[in-house]
Amino acid sequence: MARINKVEEPLEFDLEAIQERGSLIALTGYNSTSYFVYKGKTMGYEYELLERLADKLEVKLEIKVVENLDSIFHYLNQGEGDVIAHNLTITQDRKSEIDFTLPINTTTQVLVQRKPKNWRNMKRHVIDRNLIRTPLDLKDTVVHVREKSSYYTRLQNLNEEIGGRIKIVTVPGSSGTEFLIKQVAHGEIPLTVADENIAKISMAYFPNIDVQTPVSLQQEVAWAVRKNAPELKKAINNWLEGMQKSSDYYVLYNKYFKNKRAIKKRVESPLFAKNSGQISPYDNLIKQHAESIQWDWRLMASLIYQESKFDPSATSWVGAKGLMQMMPETAKEMGVKNRSNPADNIAGGARYLKRLEEIWEDKIEDRSERLKFIMASYNVGAGHVLDARRLAEKHGSDPNLWEGNVAYFLRLKSKPEYYNDEVVKYGYCRGEEPFKYVEEIIDRFYHYEQFTNPNSEESTGLMTAI
Repeated sequence: MARINKVEEPLEFDLEAIQERGSLIALTGYNSTSYFVYKGKTMGYEYELLERLADKLEVKLEIKVVENLDSIFHYLNQGEGDVIAHNLTITQDRKSEIDFTLPINTTTQVLVQRKPKNWRNMKRHVIDRNLIRTPLDLKDTVVHVREKSSYYTRLQNLNEEIGGRIKIVTVPGSSGTEFLIKQVAHGEIPLTVADENIAKISMAYFPNIDVQTPVSLQQEVAWAVRKNAPELKKAINNWLEGMQKSSDYYVLYNKYFKNKRAIKKRVESPLFAKNSGQISPYDNLIKQHAESIQWDWRLMASLIYQESKFDPSATSWVGAKGLMQMMPETAKEMGVKNRSNPADNIAGGARYLKRLEEIWEDKIEDRSERLKFIMASYNVGAGHVLDARRLAEKHGSDPNLWEGNVAYFLRLKSKPEYYNDEVVKYGYCRGEEPFKYVEEIIDRFYHYEQFTNPNSEESTGLMTAI
């Protein structure tokens, strides 16, 4: 992630333009610490920090995963994102292309090597004799790293210091640090270099690796913005100064970098989407029934998570039950005999979504827009959404658009002057709830999309316009 093009001019787009757009776009990679989906929930150290930053800036957060990390500076300067939130070591070379924020934390680069085969039966000093313990011992070794990483630069400098006998093998930009560590653990490559905090996490699920040999001094790790975005940099730094004085900041760090038992459980789980592509234990059922109603299965999965967090025994205070939180009367109407049975519940929920589609298909022509009306109706009932549509039309807004139009008036249905209006047939509605319901389902869908194949046969592409 070092130099891409020294003469590349960054796009002019600072804080004011970001706030006018209403969203902060963050560039990152998906790994077991920065950004991932686990048991249907979006998580990650950088992700949770970015959520807090976006709240502070009063904008939405949008995440863009960069698969080829060698291009991440280029994407930033071209305006594909506003901030790089990834484990970036501050170096002089990188400062020529981008501006760093205040340091997020500090780390040391360490050598990642495989322990001897029978290491569990060896004493510590015996293991040490079989491993590289000083940079001088790197002579005549082969080390794999990305060419545009700070590790490559460090190895080049180290090569000069010890006489130029390290063979540095470069790998593609899509080969992240965790991938290379995995290759070392499996014996596919002999050595790599990683930041100590990342390397120590990897030991939780690759106990046969050793990360005790430093190859650098302490280094600062930060986020990055374009060099011509001083106001964004200032805003991030001001927020970061406050965050770093709070206990929340250290709780987050410990959650993702210190709790090795939780990390191991997460990464080894079949519901760790980065490795498995699986969102829930019910993916196959969801795919089957989503296809039957022409929904993107990941959108339907996001709705189910919103309803029950994939808990088939979930029961609400009003009596809704199961994965799709079906009420007794709705379940009966949809032919659901056992609401706690995942297959029965999802099948009935899909039939109900189809019923709602029939209500809206002759009213909202655009399918992507229509899906928002269907989701809101699933949450609060089609009657309240129809009321909001009539209010929108009465007040000169577009009754066929959700955001800023029908959604706006649905939120106002909690106020007497609106729910008592003559065009309203279904009375009071706590409209903030369905508004957030739709917003959160769509946001989660985009996260799910990042961790599954968007070009697979399972994808309908119906949400691409949202």
